[in-house]
Amino acid sequence: MIKNKHELRTVQVLRYITPLREGGSLPAIVEAEDGFMYALKFRGAGQGAKALIAELIGGETARLLGLRVPELVFATVDEAFGRTEPDEEIQDLLQASTGLNLALHYLSSAITFDPAVTQIDPLLASQIVWLDCLLTNVDRTVRNTNMLMWNKELWLIDHGAALYFHHSWDGWQEAATKPFALIKDHVLLPQASMLQEVDATFRNILTPQKIEDIVALIPSEWILPEHGTPDEVRQVYTQFLQARLAHFSTIVNHAIDARAALI
Repeated sequence: MIKNKHELRTVQVLRYITPLREGGSLPAIVEAEDGFMYALKFRGAGQGAKALIAELIGGETARLLGLRVPELVFATVDEAFGRTEPDEEIQDLLQASTGLNLALHYLSSAITFDPAVTQIDPLLASQIVWLDCLLTNVDRTVRNTNMLMWNKELWLIDHGAALYFHHSWDGWQEAATKPFALIKDHVLLPQASMLQEVDATFRNILTPQKIEDIVALIPSEWILPEHGTPDEVRQVYTQFLQARLAHFSTIVNHAIDARAALI
């Protein structure tokens, strides 16, 4: 068997610094044993481990395609971590998140992307729209762009709302082939004038083997047993993404039509 060369580092969380209360899942800035700070996504929050799976697949797919994403790491939370936290809500969250979580390298001094301030070039806009069509990412709108400007470059964060088929699980085969209707609300759709060019390039990069390698990163402890064995569930994610790519001409054309209706 060929070893998966696509790997993530694992860090031990040492110190809880402050919550990031912008979202409903109460992510937090923490310090890890390697001395770096991370934005930690807790498996015990909100949508639970499914949000972490979407974050993992979304972030690593974006990175493979050459888009800027803060480094993702597996982050271990010790059972004793947070016992001294005075906020009971946060303490409960920490206790429910013992074990393996997911974190993004914290980009200090980064600012939220504002489309009224920063103009994104058509190629980059098209690349991000293409990615979000693939991932069915509902959370890249004007209201909540989930992008940061850091060192004058655009960085993508928070893919936890992507791959929303896994919240109901039934009918995923049909969902895999459908156009992404909510692309009409994407903050970068008006600038995305190069979708066909990006489609040709990205489909060559995102091979079936690359998809398998990314999905293989999902830890078994994040997978709910009622959905099947870890290998069976990973296979569903792999088949979902591969089926979308097989039907992506239709999906891209839908996004092009949605853009034409805006401009």
